[in-house]
Amino acid sequence: MNQHFPRHIHSIIPPHILSSIAERGSSEQRLRALRALAFDQSVRAARASNPGLMRLIPNQQCEDTPGTTPTPHRSIYDAQQSTDLPGKLVRGEQQPANKDVAVNEAYDGLGWTFNLFQKCYNRNSIDNKGLPLNASVHYSKQYDNAFWDGERMVFGDGDKDQFNRFTIAIEVIGHELTHGVTDNEANLNYEGQPGALNESISDVFGSLVKQFSLQQTADQADWLIGKGLFTSKVHGKALRSMKAPGTAYDDPILGKDPQPATMDGYVDSEDDNGGVHINSGIPNHAFYLAATAIGGFAWEKAGRVWYETLRDSSLKPTSKFSDFANLTVKQAEKLYGTNSPEQQAIQKAWETVKVFKAKVTHPPTRMPIETSSVPETTPEETQEEHPHESDAAD
Repeated sequence: MNQHFPRHIHSIIPPHILSSIAERGSSEQRLRALRALAFDQSVRAARASNPGLMRLIPNQQCEDTPGTTPTPHRSIYDAQQSTDLPGKLVRGEQQPANKDVAVNEAYDGLGWTFNLFQKCYNRNSIDNKGLPLNASVHYSKQYDNAFWDGERMVFGDGDKDQFNRFTIAIEVIGHELTHGVTDNEANLNYEGQPGALNESISDVFGSLVKQFSLQQTADQADWLIGKGLFTSKVHGKALRSMKAPGTAYDDPILGKDPQPATMDGYVDSEDDNGGVHINSGIPNHAFYLAATAIGGFAWEKAGRVWYETLRDSSLKPTSKFSDFANLTVKQAEKLYGTNSPEQQAIQKAWETVKVFKAKVTHPPTRMPIETSSVPETTPEETQEEHPHESDAAD
C-alpha cells in the first residue's frame, strides 16, 4: 500500500472549530487540531489548483442483474491507525457483523445512505451507476475528522477527549456520501454561496438518512448534524442544528456555533472557502421549515423537491441561494401543482430565512379627484410591487 493523498476531500469538522481548539485548547488539543487543519488545508489547496479534482473518481462498477432492484456493494477496511488507504479488508457485502463497532457502524451507514437514495429517489448509488461504496475506519492516530475523498469514506477514531469515533453519527456518513452525489450531479463550486449550498445539501440528505433509518416524521426528528460526536466534556449537542442554527454548541474551547438562520446573519469571510460551513445554516433552516410545514416523512416531499432541484440542469456550479430557492419552488410546482400546499410551504420557508423578500400586499392608495378644480399638488403614483427574489449576499 502507498501513502494516500486524497484527490478530493470534504471533511465533517469545519475548520473554524479546529481553529478555535488550536487557539484555546491545551497543548495536546492544539497539536491535534493543528495536525487536522494542516491535512485539511493541504488538500483544499490541491483541490483549488485543480478544479477537475472535484469530480467523482471513477471506480469499477458493479452491475446488477437487469430487472432487479439495485443493491449496495460495500467494502469496509481497517487502516489500523495508519494513513495508508484503504487498509485491510475486514467486512464485505452480506458478510456478518464484525466485533469492531466502528466497522459495523460504517457498514450500516453506507447501507442506509444507499437505501435512501435507491428506495426514495430510484438512484443507484452515488453516481447512479452502481458505484461500490468503500470505507476505511481507524484512520491515523487520534484523528479528529471524517471525510469523503471522491473514492471512499474515511473515519478517524477521535481523541476521546473532545471527539468520539466518527462512525457514531449516521448523518455524518450520509452527509459525506451526499457530497459525491452533489459533485456528480451539479458540481457546485466549493466556495461562497455555491459552496454553502454544497454543504447544506449534504446536511439535508444526511439528516434524511438518519430519519429514514429511524422511520421518523419531520416533527419527530432532532435535525441535528453530528449528534454524539462530542464527548461529555464538550458543551454542545452536535456540530450543527438545522432547526435552530447557531445553537448546536457553546463551549469555552470550541467556541460558539456561528451559523446564521437567516440572510441577516450572512457571514462574508475569506476563511473556510467563504464560510461554506457557516452560511449553510441558512438553506439548512429553509429545508427544516419547509419539511416541518409540509409534515409527514421529510424524504417524501421536501426531500424529493431538493433531490430533483439538485438534478435540474438549470442548477449551475455558480448558483447562489436565490437560484437554488427559485428552482425548488418551480420543482414543487412541477411535482405538486401551482399554489399547492407543498409549493407554498417552500416559498414561505425561503421568505422566512430572507432569501426571498416576503410578499406584502397593500390596498391601493387612491385620492379623490375633484372635477371642479385642479388640486395644488399631484398625488404620488402608487408604486408597483416587484418580485420577491433577493440575494442579500451579492
